[in-house]
Amino acid sequence: MSQPDSPPPGIPPILAPAGSTVRSTQLQGILLLLLSIFIFTMMDATAKHLAERYHPGQIVWARFSINFLIVAVIFAPRFRQTMVTKRPVVQLFRGITQLASGGLFFTSLQWIGLAEATAIMDINPVLITLGAAIFLGERIGIRRALGIITALCGAMIIIRPGLGVFQPAALLPLIAAFTYAAGAILTRVAREDSTATSILWSATVGTVITTLAVPFVWQPIAGTDIWAFLLIGSLGTVAQAMLIRAFALAEAAAIAPFGYTGLIWAGLWGWLFWGTLPDRWTLAGALIIVGAGIYVWLREARAMQKAG
Repeated sequence: MSQPDSPPPGIPPILAPAGSTVRSTQLQGILLLLLSIFIFTMMDATAKHLAERYHPGQIVWARFSINFLIVAVIFAPRFRQTMVTKRPVVQLFRGITQLASGGLFFTSLQWIGLAEATAIMDINPVLITLGAAIFLGERIGIRRALGIITALCGAMIIIRPGLGVFQPAALLPLIAAFTYAAGAILTRVAREDSTATSILWSATVGTVITTLAVPFVWQPIAGTDIWAFLLIGSLGTVAQAMLIRAFALAEAAAIAPFGYTGLIWAGLWGWLFWGTLPDRWTLAGALIIVGAGIYVWLREARAMQKAG
């Protein structure tokens, strides 16, 4: 799945009375996350549809420029204030990593199935854990380290390097997962900035860079495809807003595993629109990635409870 802005880390749990109110907010967070993932996979399916006729650079440009227009209108009364950041260099590189993540993922869809690309991309949660340990000094135990290695093995099962069925394009979502994880780590570094500031910087950086590049790859847009270009940016913006709200309502460790439902939707869209189904190797690799990802999340949740 083409990944959104990383949910703002360090969001404090909602202060609410114990009991039904807490369960209610957790449920709302889960439902919002499920809906967000569903919409993101619709965006990805739209991108794959466009990739059959247009250069990925043009598709990525539409994704970011429409996103920028929408958030610019929303933040118009306080645009300048919102753009002010305490970490401009971090925000710049964060925007670049998120642009690279989306661009690599959309490019891969020209050659490999949506389900395969989504499955490989879904190793990013464990990569974030690994990156936080390497660059931020966060501790990971041997069990979480093994979970990370297992998830990478799952990705290798899908990609199958060294075998006759190896498709070089399958490396693109793998690299995209690493760039997305880098963006998530940079989000943590820039945590002093507001969520609105991070969103606006991502949209601005992506729009500026793709606008400079798109004239070199531009293809005239057919009238019958205008809806798809408009839809891809709109879906991404709506899904991103829902994702952020979901992580504001509920604890990340409680709802994050539901993000793997994107694999189900990606498989469904691939079957409905392109008549393709994941092969047994993709299914096996995806199950390993999901299992390892959920295990790492559970270990992190326990560590947070002990620290609290």
